[in-house]
This record gives sequence, structure tokens and C-alpha cells, in this order.
Amino acid sequence: MLYFTRWKALAIILTALVVCLCAVPNFFPEQQVKSWPAWAQRRLVLGLDLQGGSYLLLEVDANYVKKERLDAVRDDVRRVLRDAKIAYTGLAVRNDAVEVRVTRDTEAATALSKLRDLAQPIGGLMGSGGQRDLEVADAGGGVIRLTIPQAAMLDRMRKTIEQSIQIVERRVNELGTVEPVIQRQGSDRILVQVPGLQDPTRLKELLGKTAKMEFRMVDTSVSPDQATQGRVPPDSELLMSASPPPVPYVVKKQVLVSGGDLTDAQPGFDQRTGEPIVSFKFNTSGARKFAQATSENVGLPFAIVLDNKVISAPVIREPITGGQGQISGSFTVQSANDLAILLRAGALPAPLAVVEERTVGPGLGQDSIEKGELAAYVGSILVIVFMLVTYRLFGVFANIAVVINVAMIFGLLSLLNATLTLPGIAGIVLTVGIAVDSNVLIYERIREELRGGRNAISAIDAGFKRALATILDSNITTFIAAAVLFYIGTGPVRGFAVTLGIGIITTVFTAFTMTRLIVAAWVRWKRPQTVPI
Repeated sequence: MLYFTRWKALAIILTALVVCLCAVPNFFPEQQVKSWPAWAQRRLVLGLDLQGGSYLLLEVDANYVKKERLDAVRDDVRRVLRDAKIAYTGLAVRNDAVEVRVTRDTEAATALSKLRDLAQPIGGLMGSGGQRDLEVADAGGGVIRLTIPQAAMLDRMRKTIEQSIQIVERRVNELGTVEPVIQRQGSDRILVQVPGLQDPTRLKELLGKTAKMEFRMVDTSVSPDQATQGRVPPDSELLMSASPPPVPYVVKKQVLVSGGDLTDAQPGFDQRTGEPIVSFKFNTSGARKFAQATSENVGLPFAIVLDNKVISAPVIREPITGGQGQISGSFTVQSANDLAILLRAGALPAPLAVVEERTVGPGLGQDSIEKGELAAYVGSILVIVFMLVTYRLFGVFANIAVVINVAMIFGLLSLLNATLTLPGIAGIVLTVGIAVDSNVLIYERIREELRGGRNAISAIDAGFKRALATILDSNITTFIAAAVLFYIGTGPVRGFAVTLGIGIITTVFTAFTMTRLIVAAWVRWKRPQTVPI
């Protein structure tokens, strides 16, 4: 156990040195580090509790998700029955179900068969268990009822949350913030932590908008005044303008092109008027649909609708075939930039409500850093003193290994661009204790071997060899606990689990390579007859 080849010793030293050097960027100002090569810019990021920032807990509107699904089912029923030329009446959403009455009894069986084809396996083609996302049943009297099972709603909520997290992440990243924490919490909530952002107002405005953009035709068959009196055609609806004072528009429900076909959106200025605008581009499918819509409706107004409010309603002067255009409508520079961010990030599948909001000031974060540093210093000094008093020269060896261990922890965390939180500091302090615990097991085993009559070198060799299994067992069980905390935990708990897990890995490395290498070098140099332990 005490014999190291030259290449093995060199590999151990180089590994420790390279990992420790990864922590170096943390000791230089951020602006200076940005001038370094990209591979050398990786550093620790301070979490919300250390540098301050904004904390938001968002909740997805489950009722909206259900309503959207039921409306989509209703539209699918209308399409299927029309395509099959089956006469029907009374199509509507009632009591969390879609109901339709087939007019002719002879067509009821055909309608039931065709509507059952709308049901798909939950989870798509890879779904298991044979469950479907729609239950189609004959309610009697020619009425067909379509209901959404609970399992299907849970699956849709899961997909909605996942899609919302991706869109929230893109929107937050557009703000230029560093290392935001965005993750699911519970069945219908999203946790957003943005370190360094002291004013969450703009963040809430961006996250609170669904940004559901649609291009629809304006219904010119009735005037807005007639519509406000209740005379709205069944295929149209009354919408208000986004900019004050509110102006009513009668807009057809049919969507010509949706915001999902947008590939880019950028703020800019109109070259003629100088007012802020938002330029947009469609993908191939969107460009084709937009070109067809504008070609068929030259001379008619169309509405650009964002979250059920009309941003602009220009008249189509000529077909727009280039797949791009611009939106104008009393924008400020800031509102044009925010709208571009929303359109680039995509539309949220459901509205998000702010359930909880907290702002951590930089002063509180600095206080946390100072207290965390104090705890780390006091804990480390007490451990070092204990090892020196108890094990003397071998305590010095253990302390050297602990210093290397802590440096390697910071190096690995920097390499991963990890976010350091206050619980993360606690994990590092705990790791110091775990690291010396491994050395304590080795040294106490050496003492037992000496009491058993072995000579110095033989006792040292046996101490390292026989303590290995015990140390591995204890560290593996601790690592499993850290892995479980990381898997089921959120936010700060995960930060603690990460530092603890990395600390365990570096502890095993330093205890059985670095400490053993130092002791082996001392044995070769001194050839001791007694062990100063």
C-alpha cells in the first residue's frame, strides 16, 4: 500500500493540481476573467441567498388547461362530423364534457365510431396501460358525450408544466441574468429564482403574459357599435385594442397564422416615422399560410391579436409573400423590446399566476456570506487543531490533505459552473469533518497494529490497507444519501447535496491517494523505527 511508481505518483499530483487550478478564476474580478480564454472562465456562481435577487413561485391555471382541451375537443367534433357529412345539433361544452346530438338516428353509430377515433393513447405512441385521453360514450337519445379522464388531465398538466418551464427559462435568459434556477414544484407550480435581480417587476410582467399571438381577419359584416350591443356573429368575437383608449374590434375566430409559426422577432424603428416597431419572421409553413391569407384578402383589414387584445389592425394592401413583416402600435422602446422577447420565447400554454414573491437584498446576501465564511473558518480551524493535538506529525499530513480536498471541491464546483448557496457552504464544512474522519479511521487502525506488535512500517501499511473497506462503506452510504437528496430535493437542498456528493468523491481521493502518498514519501525519507502518532 505504501509503494508508488513514479508515474502513479505523478498522476496523483497532476490530478490534484489541475482540479485545484480550476478554482483560480474565483479569486479574480469577473471583468478580468471575461478577458481570459473561454475554457478558463468557469467559476462559481453565488446563489440567491448569497448575492440577493428575486424569488417567484408561479402557478399554472389548471382550469384554463382543462377549458382549452375541451374547446379543442369541441372543434375536433365539429370538424369530424362536417367532414363525414353527419347532421348534428347542440354541440357545446357542458359539465366538463363535450356533448353533441346526432340529428338522424341512422347516423348515430357512424358518428360514434368516427368520434372514438379522436381518442389517442395517453403519452402518445409510447403510452402504456391502454388508457386513452378521451372517453366517447353514447348518452342515449342520439347524444354523444366526450369526457377527459383524470389520468389524461394529469398527463396534459405535466406536459403543460414542462413546456412552461422551457418558455419561462428562455424568457428569463433573455433578460441577461446569470444562472437562474427554474424548476417544477409540486404538480402545478414553477419555482423561479434569479440571483442579482433586485427589481422583479419587469420579470413578473414578462412571465405573467401568455404571449399567445394570432393573425385573424377583421369581420366587416357588422360594425363594432352593433357588436357592443350584442349582435356578434357566431364565428366572430368582440376584442378590445391593447393600447388606450380601448377600441372595439369584431374579429373572426378562425386563426390564419399562429405565433407558433414565428422564428424570430426583433425590436426596431420604422424608417418613415421613427416609432418603435417589432419585426418578425415566419417559418416555411407560416410564410406559406401568411402569403395565402394576404393574397385572398387584399383590401380587407386583419388583426394582430396578442393575449386576446388587438395590437394592430392594418389593411392588407398587397400579398405579403416574403414570410416577414412588422408590428406597430404605439410602442415605447421598452415595450417593443419586451414584446420581441415574448415572441422569441414562444407562447405559454397556460396563464401563470404569482403565488409567492420574495426579494433578497444584497445586504442580506453579504451578511449570509460573512456568517458562512465565519462558520467555515471556525469549523476548519477547530478540526485542524484537533488533528494536530491528537496525531501530531500525522495530523499535519491529514491537514495538508484536507486543504487539498477543499481546494478540489471548489475546483470541481467551478468546473461545473455550479451555484453556491448557504446550504452548499454547510455541505463543504461537513465535508471537512468527513475528510478528517477518514484519516482518523486510518490512524486509529495504525495505532491498533502498533499495539499488536507490528513494526512501524508494517503497521502504517496495514493501517491503510485494513481501513479501506470501512471508509468506502461509510462514504458510499453518505453518497447515496446525498444522491437521494439531490433527486427529491429542490433549490438549496440540491445545493447542499451537490457539495456533499462532490466532497465525498474528493475525500476518498485525498484519503487514499494524497495522504497515503505523503506518508509513503515520509517513510522512504525517514525509514522510521517508531510512528509519531
